[in-house]
Amino acid sequence: MIYYSYDLIGYGLVLFGVLITIIAQSYVSSSYAKYRTKSSKKGLTGQEVARMILDANGLNDIYVTEVKGQLTDHYDPNRKVVRLSTDVFHGDSIASCSVAAHEVGHAVQDKEGYFFIRLRGYIFPLVSFASKFGYLAIAIGFLFNFLDLAWGGIGLLLIILFFQLITLPVEFNASQRALGYLEDMKILNSSEKEGSEKMLRAAALTYVASLATTLLEILRLVLIIGSRDRDE
Repeated sequence: MIYYSYDLIGYGLVLFGVLITIIAQSYVSSSYAKYRTKSSKKGLTGQEVARMILDANGLNDIYVTEVKGQLTDHYDPNRKVVRLSTDVFHGDSIASCSVAAHEVGHAVQDKEGYFFIRLRGYIFPLVSFASKFGYLAIAIGFLFNFLDLAWGGIGLLLIILFFQLITLPVEFNASQRALGYLEDMKILNSSEKEGSEKMLRAAALTYVASLATTLLEILRLVLIIGSRDRDE
């Protein structure tokens, strides 16, 4: 009866986590789809917007390149490159301008030594290790009833959770910077900026959803391991 109760709670947490992820992904996809079809009045492409903002911040040495896929845009701090997806790189939509400005926001964070982006960089090797071995440790712990090993796996998952937590200020700050650049440099007008703000907010919520999903998964595993611990 106790196992049944814990299983029911665990499945409920998993279902809730999946639901949060689906809602967040649907929100960002619909927001992007809406504003990718609306060309900005100035007609600047994402590549041109990124280049303008980079140059204005003294980052002339950072390249802007095209990368395949949709919403695959990112800033690479190791190679010092802003990579924009094909639609964003060539597109002149509100979405293209917004995404490009957001990714440049990360480049400026890197230049200024923004605390949370530096902290994220420091712990990334540990996060990479935790991602590879956290669930493996839990699986082996369950399989051979090595509960101490399973608890160790939970500890590794908490490192991932912490990484996701400090990612939130990095992403929200980059979006705030992006909106400031778009307004100050008159890349978008006031009505276009409103659309940009909605789209960037939707994108930021995906990171909140990822954090919530990881937290729920950890809670589910803690319930399972805890119940086995008490039964020994």
